[in-house]
Amino acid sequence: MTARTASIDLLIDFDEHKSLDYTLANELEPRERAQVREYVQNILRRLSYLDFIIGEFSSIGIAEMKPVLKNILRLGVYEMLFMPGTPDYASINEAVEITKLKMGSKSGDLVNAILRNIQRDIAKLPKPAFADRTKLIATTFSHPEWMVKRWVERFGEREAFQLMQANNKRPEYYIRVNNLRTKTSNFELRMEKMGVEFEESDWLPDYFKVDSVAPFIQKGLLKKGFVIVQDIAAGFAPMVLEPQPGEDIYDICAAPGTKSIVIANLMEGEGSVTAVDLDPKRLELLAQSALDYGAEMIKIRGGDARNLDLKLADGVLLDAPCTGTGVLSKRADLRWRRTEEDLAEAVKLQEDLLDEAANHVKRGGRLVYSTCSLEPEENWDQVEKFLDKYDNFEPEPLDEFLPEEVLAEDGLAYQTFPHVHGCDGHFGVRLKRVK
Repeated sequence: MTARTASIDLLIDFDEHKSLDYTLANELEPRERAQVREYVQNILRRLSYLDFIIGEFSSIGIAEMKPVLKNILRLGVYEMLFMPGTPDYASINEAVEITKLKMGSKSGDLVNAILRNIQRDIAKLPKPAFADRTKLIATTFSHPEWMVKRWVERFGEREAFQLMQANNKRPEYYIRVNNLRTKTSNFELRMEKMGVEFEESDWLPDYFKVDSVAPFIQKGLLKKGFVIVQDIAAGFAPMVLEPQPGEDIYDICAAPGTKSIVIANLMEGEGSVTAVDLDPKRLELLAQSALDYGAEMIKIRGGDARNLDLKLADGVLLDAPCTGTGVLSKRADLRWRRTEEDLAEAVKLQEDLLDEAANHVKRGGRLVYSTCSLEPEENWDQVEKFLDKYDNFEPEPLDEFLPEEVLAEDGLAYQTFPHVHGCDGHFGVRLKRVK
């Protein structure tokens, strides 16, 4: 197994089952495993465009190709067009050898012919040209047509292009120092000694922007609990929840548990955090993470968050399941897995979860609702429906917690956009129970 063959196997599995299981690459060295993620996510970020180019140089239509052939070609074309450090001859030779191994010499000859024709015309490749404007944009920027149509109608073409371009860039990463294990100032010194370039966030304390999380993984700093990988906008929800030492806090739909750990950190390890999730395997990971990060105050609870059967809490965080349209740079696979029907289903589930969460907030307590979606139906529209039903909750201003540039709805919500804020797209509100 190599990074290339593992990537092709993962992409074949995604074509057939719409799932990604990176454990397929576990036998590789850490550097090669990281390369697999780079290959897979970058190819999925450019999928429609790569398929268009292949289709222009192949006598066999993309839809008629076997998944193995299709994905060998995708990887080869991606390397030729977007990895200037890899010589074209190496990309072509590797693709041909992998094809011969998996499909035989005749298919290897076909791959060789297609890739060499693309190489010959690489300076003047054809551009997508479709009468259907939505299809043209979707192919150019590699996003599904239903998503393109929504965003163009909402933002206009120019801003929709900017958003899709941001989704197709290699994402920037943030880390958060875990003060249950180390002081932030000490960790800054550690990063300097490691030769890691970092930039401290102006928005939240203890967060740093870094080019890569690989050095922290290689040094075992995640496993030792010194640092958490978390986008800066994902840190907004625990911050506006404002958990205090000694309180009882619920984190609903908590797995994999990063927000639970941040909450425990903000509470200085004092009090109780009950982390609820339906998936037993993800809860096992959460339990291990709680130990690694020194957050033993986290209590693990399995079960459907729509039927909690818990006492009242000082604060409840509902980071709701959503379409994930705000994280398409880090999770390029989501754009090809989500449908308009999924959006409708997510909205219904969020409404049910909000109803249950509201029943577990003490008088004077607070409920934070958040998503990693850009869609209004999942965000402010959902909040307005909730407030129409519940006169015992009121939205609270967020200006004391977050900078003005991320606030929305007259300061009663936050909303980030990848092309505007340079981070993932997240939404959230803080609702106080007043009676």
